[in-house]
Amino acid sequence: MATVHILYNPKSNNNTAGTAAEKLCSTYPDGDAEMTDVTAVRDLAAYFARYPADDTFILCGGDGTLNRFINDTVGSALPEKLLFCGVGTGNDFLRDIGAEPGKPTPIREYLDHLPTVTVNGKDSLFINGVGYGIDGYCCEVGDAQRVKSDKPINYAAIAVKGLLFHFKPRNASIVVDGVRSEYKKVWLAPTMNGRYYGGGMMAAPGQNRKKNDTVSLLIMFGAGKLKTLSVFPSIFKGEHVAHSEMVHILKGHDITVAFDRPTALQIDGETVLGVTEYHVRTATR
Repeated sequence: MATVHILYNPKSNNNTAGTAAEKLCSTYPDGDAEMTDVTAVRDLAAYFARYPADDTFILCGGDGTLNRFINDTVGSALPEKLLFCGVGTGNDFLRDIGAEPGKPTPIREYLDHLPTVTVNGKDSLFINGVGYGIDGYCCEVGDAQRVKSDKPINYAAIAVKGLLFHFKPRNASIVVDGVRSEYKKVWLAPTMNGRYYGGGMMAAPGQNRKKNDTVSLLIMFGAGKLKTLSVFPSIFKGEHVAHSEMVHILKGHDITVAFDRPTALQIDGETVLGVTEYHVRTATR
């Protein structure tokens, strides 16, 4: 009899993913499902090899869990019956593919041809986007707040305060497929594999992850803090692209973004501090 294996990240969604996994497990008949803490599995390739090919594997967590999974399985044969049950705080991957949080969704088709980002000499695949600018700043502040309190993080409030008081825009040197451009007062410079990141921000409305031979770079630049603050909320509906005087979208296969000052960066929600440059390239898994 085929078994359902629920691989969950206990730290997802403010340490509540274990409860969500237990609820999911209870929907299967006795003995047909088992739970495993995915963060405790050292070798996922060996783990998958232990089980029959017709078993089903459900990864339960958030976008960060999915990011860790794709990087931990580089070069490994993934099971065909691989599903994702999104129980994170952002769920941008599910939003982008039109799936519901909390509902197991087949994801095997989305894990091929993922782009690679190089930061501080380390290569990583990413599923949604690489944020650089005030989005990375928000993740940095959110991480610091999470250490001090278990209350939910209000990233919108962090962004507003950052725009008004704390985050200073950078100057950026950007190279897309060999063409260099210089930008002043850059607030955002994320490179996107999907349309969404940051818990519902439609940064790249025209990006299609199923036709991801190219990625999309959003640059929000040039304006003062009040103008930027007035336009910023429109990113949640993808309407920021109408402000062509301060928003550019560039598509390419090879993208490098360099800031003139170290800045926090996030990869699918995971923060990297003190980054001066990142390099993204499309690749075949």
